[in-house]
Amino acid sequence: MHIHILGICGTFMGGLAALAREGGHTVTGCDAGVYPPMSDQLRALGIELVEGYGAEQLSFQPDLFVIGNVITRGNPLMEAILDAGLPYTSGPQWLAEHVLQGRHVLAVAGTHGKTTTTSMLAWALEKAGLQPGFLVGGVPLNFGVSARLGQVGPGAPFVIEADEYDTAFFDKRSKFVHYRPRTAILNNLEFDHADIFDDLAAIERQFHHLVRTVPAKGRLVVNSREESLQRVLAMGCWSEVTRFGARKEAPGALRARGEPHAFDVLRGSLKIARVEWSLLGEHNQLNALAAIGAAEHIGVAPEVAAKALASFENVRRRLELRGEAGGVKVYDDFAHHPTAIRTTVNGLRRKVGAQRILAVFEPRSNTMKLGAMKAQLPWSLEEADLAFCHSGGLGWDAAQALAPMGKQAVVCDTIDELVKRVVAAARPGDHVLCMSNGGFGGIHQTLLDALGAR
Repeated sequence: MHIHILGICGTFMGGLAALAREGGHTVTGCDAGVYPPMSDQLRALGIELVEGYGAEQLSFQPDLFVIGNVITRGNPLMEAILDAGLPYTSGPQWLAEHVLQGRHVLAVAGTHGKTTTTSMLAWALEKAGLQPGFLVGGVPLNFGVSARLGQVGPGAPFVIEADEYDTAFFDKRSKFVHYRPRTAILNNLEFDHADIFDDLAAIERQFHHLVRTVPAKGRLVVNSREESLQRVLAMGCWSEVTRFGARKEAPGALRARGEPHAFDVLRGSLKIARVEWSLLGEHNQLNALAAIGAAEHIGVAPEVAAKALASFENVRRRLELRGEAGGVKVYDDFAHHPTAIRTTVNGLRRKVGAQRILAVFEPRSNTMKLGAMKAQLPWSLEEADLAFCHSGGLGWDAAQALAPMGKQAVVCDTIDELVKRVVAAARPGDHVLCMSNGGFGGIHQTLLDALGAR
């Protein structure tokens, strides 16, 4: 089959393209911005890329156009496809029909931690010898790629990051509704994606649509601390439920005893495994419990999964140390929601103790651009010594939102000014934590260069 992918350079569609090529399909694609590293990875797979969405791409004459959720009506190529009555589908739908059908799908859903937990689960299955396929919204350092088919066949495992964002302009269901998992992790759930969801209840309904697709012989692995997830289950549940993260002993529930970097895994009062690894933060401890609970459903014993996690290397852009210059360490992290920002700063704080943390961030996600969560920013940055916000392109007053932080917060409308202010404030021994779900204008290397030149 020849597929032509519109919006091919996004993480999800790029991963789908790699899976299609590995499966023997012919793949071409286009995007508004065809640039490294994704463009290099795709071309290395023999995928022809076109810059822009010109209607002349109909001349590729694919069997099917696969439409990314970045595509809207008015897009010249999409309009040409519709006018010509040519066949098209969404990425999640194509994946469901051509990759996931007949496999044991393990889906990882949640507002936070999807990429990390998906990577943990895939690694646990890999170390257990199951050769899982996977599609992750990042690059797990253990694998070095964001997607692969793995062992193919009936019941063969496929681990997928299950996003609640909508599927395509013609299908407003969440992507994860297409995946039909036998095992589903519901990691956490709070308000996000203010551009497409009116409130938390609307997201809870989509999560319940996912719950409806899990068979009776399936398993839901659910965070017990999240009231929103308990409301989702209260709408109806037809599968076995394994809960994790309980703060006190509960029958059958998985919980941790110990520090996030070294802890026992308990089921009820019984110790069933121990995790010792390099990751930081209570959020990763919870992610580990979720991965262990899901791996068990496909036959991987908790002690085997826990041992695998000892060699888990995390994902690029998760508290990733980008370098050190002038005695100052610079980190990169994908955090962009206030809860994720707070969790990331807390994780670094536990690592560095009393040393100063300079948090540098841009409110870049659709939710943050709309200002839906601006009031939570001071709370999210409480454990940082100083905070620097890039306010370019925002439709709301970042300085006003951060006013409760007083002189701890600096707001700049350009990256250049932001770099100058950070470099002026940084001292040897400091930790500069850059947080964005985009490239942040290459600020990490710019900071390292400027710090090194002082």
